[in-house]
Amino acid sequence: MPYAEIEQLTSEARVGKILDIVKKNRILLLEGRLKKEEETELIKQTMEAIDDQFKGIEIGTIDPAAKECAAFFAKIKKSVVNILIGNRVGLTIVGPASIVKEIKQDPEKIQVFTDIGKEKKRKR
Repeated sequence: MPYAEIEQLTSEARVGKILDIVKKNRILLLEGRLKKEEETELIKQTMEAIDDQFKGIEIGTIDPAAKECAAFFAKIKKSVVNILIGNRVGLTIVGPASIVKEIKQDPEKIQVFTDIGKEKKRKR
């Protein structure tokens, strides 16, 4: 999902849209990152929505800008970019816990381990 699709939404609407997509057993790849408060609210709403069909979510974020900038000018550049484009730097993956078994992440890559075979068997 491009960041522009959720950019104008309120935090509550962003969280709701993401949760609606994940509840449909879809893995969401979101351009950018959620704010800390939005991640917290997403987890809170997920916990409230857990039932027999919805087992929860797995979430991971990759932020290439999180690497330490050694040079003074690199730090300044990073700050200006964050001010100008907001949370568009990086990627966020959110998926249903029934499909996504684990998300391993570091500043440069994300590995998503799924278990789609079991989900298909359950639906039969």
